[in-house]
Amino acid sequence: MKFTVLGRMPRLIAGVDSSFFKQGEQEFIITVIVVISFPDLELVEKKFLTNKVHFPYISGLLSFREGPAFIKTWKRLNHEPEVVMFDGQGIAHPRGIGFASHMGLWIDRPTIGIAKSRLYGNEEATPSKKGEWHPIHHPTHPKKIGAIVSTRTDSKPLYISPGNLITLEDSIQLVLSCLTRYRLPEPTRLAHWLTQKVKQDKKVSDPNS
Repeated sequence: MKFTVLGRMPRLIAGVDSSFFKQGEQEFIITVIVVISFPDLELVEKKFLTNKVHFPYISGLLSFREGPAFIKTWKRLNHEPEVVMFDGQGIAHPRGIGFASHMGLWIDRPTIGIAKSRLYGNEEATPSKKGEWHPIHHPTHPKKIGAIVSTRTDSKPLYISPGNLITLEDSIQLVLSCLTRYRLPEPTRLAHWLTQKVKQDKKVSDPNS
């Protein structure tokens, strides 16, 4: 297994996900970052923070809604992941800089956007067999800005796009290398699971939230 841009195999990979809830009129965001070892995919560290939300949901502007909370959580990590996978878009974005790209500039790390739906670009076909993928092209020129990737046979594919300091090919290979028996790669799967657990715990502790 070779990753040409990274230069060497990563040892630690982070996964990032967020969840939202309300208390009265105030909206809050739960940001989770998990760090796993690679290639054995064992949990090394997990961090989460709850912050107030100060920016509304606007399609294409996820960085302004979730970014500040991510940076605060990132600064709490005790380990230094070499690659970060985000639940969001990389360069497959109308402005060419989705959440994964934007945050990659802040933390100066290779980042990958992993989304469950397409935001931007033209896909050639839909893969159905695990490991199969097709490129997503920019609407006005032939540049590849992402890929639609089957991570589990006969399941809905994922939309992968490089964020920062990594190629599309390395992004796809790394995501596929982080799969277990689930549709999501292990870093973002664990992060998503933990956001839901923390959210449920908060609802139990505060029935009015």
